[in-house]
Amino acid sequence: MKKQLKRILPVGLLLVASTAFAGVQQGQFSLSPVVGGYTYEGQQHLGTNLVFGGRAGYNITKQLGIEGLFDYVNPELTGGKKDITMYRYGGELLYHFMPDNNFVPYIAAGFAGLKFDGANASSKNTYGAADYGVGAKYFLHENFALRADVRHIMYNLSETVTHNVEYTVGAHIPFGGAAPAVKPIEVAPAPEPAKVVAPAPVAPKAFLHATPQNITSGEQSTLQWSSSDAKKCSIQPAIGAVALSGFTMVAPTADTEYTLTCKGEGGEATSKTAVAVKAAPVVQPVPPAPVVEQSAAKASAAQLCSPTVLNIKFDTNKTAIKPAYQDELAKLGTFLKDNPSAKGSIEGHTDSVGNKKANMKLSQRRAESVRSYIIKHSAVDASRITAKGFGPTKPIADNKTAAGKAKNRRIEANFSCE
Repeated sequence: MKKQLKRILPVGLLLVASTAFAGVQQGQFSLSPVVGGYTYEGQQHLGTNLVFGGRAGYNITKQLGIEGLFDYVNPELTGGKKDITMYRYGGELLYHFMPDNNFVPYIAAGFAGLKFDGANASSKNTYGAADYGVGAKYFLHENFALRADVRHIMYNLSETVTHNVEYTVGAHIPFGGAAPAVKPIEVAPAPEPAKVVAPAPVAPKAFLHATPQNITSGEQSTLQWSSSDAKKCSIQPAIGAVALSGFTMVAPTADTEYTLTCKGEGGEATSKTAVAVKAAPVVQPVPPAPVVEQSAAKASAAQLCSPTVLNIKFDTNKTAIKPAYQDELAKLGTFLKDNPSAKGSIEGHTDSVGNKKANMKLSQRRAESVRSYIIKHSAVDASRITAKGFGPTKPIADNKTAAGKAKNRRIEANFSCE
């Protein structure tokens, strides 16, 4: 008997440890085949043996249910004869805890009849027996669960209350009943559409600079400018509307303050720079043509003896000199011929778009292209000019804007005059 129980209980515990799915439902019927052990108090002279039984139940609510029961036991008499059979039949009231969970423990109490048959049964072979106990159901599926129960059973034998213990495991098979109500999904009211607030327009920025800022009457200065978040720009006096960034040459005859004004959706921005002009030295009258040539030479010398941005542009990833910029390079060649002591370099620069290593090589090739052109077309000694490419390493404007990038893509002439 004990060996049989040892085999039954581990199997039941293993099944209870499995993954489950559902809980107790109101209005369902159920059938439960069970097997286990039944132990008698010593004075009954009956040994522990297997019990086989069945349960038929109905859930009045999720918590409260009723079951009809029937058990069959063939206990051993103390003398070793097996001629006693016991039947137990009756009903129980069950109260479920946590009925919506997969694991549902419960308590039970009920009343049944104990009927003993056999040659050694007493003259009174049917007794009324009360019972109470605990149990648990573990749902592996909404239509199948495992159950385990323990009951303390009491009945009056020969004017003495006798105690028995029944412990079983089995299956719980529910069926019928209404499907559980599905809780409606609460849908939150749609929020009111957020008011779209247009961002405030960004105030424009402007920058203007003159190189050089001190000239002799008749010489030129280069005005360079840039802007951001602007729609239109102008320079006063005398120049008027200009691009959003660029440069131009001016030759004021007196001290002049230039003002760059740029307007955009965010307002207006201004930047000022001044060019100081000193009187040219008095010279002997000369024919008009030579005077013009001398003034032009002086203007070029004054301009190119300091770092100067040349007005020359290249096609994307190209180094060829376009015909439109040959006059600009001719001026540089004339300057070098008229100033034989001047030495310096042609410097190439790019914006930050693309691979830095490739930009370094491109700026070097462009600087060498300009150097070769001047040496070839102006007959200047090659030892007086070097070429150097700096790529994106020396920006003069912000690479985050198109105007800034255009300004950074440049060729500079950097010569010193003794």
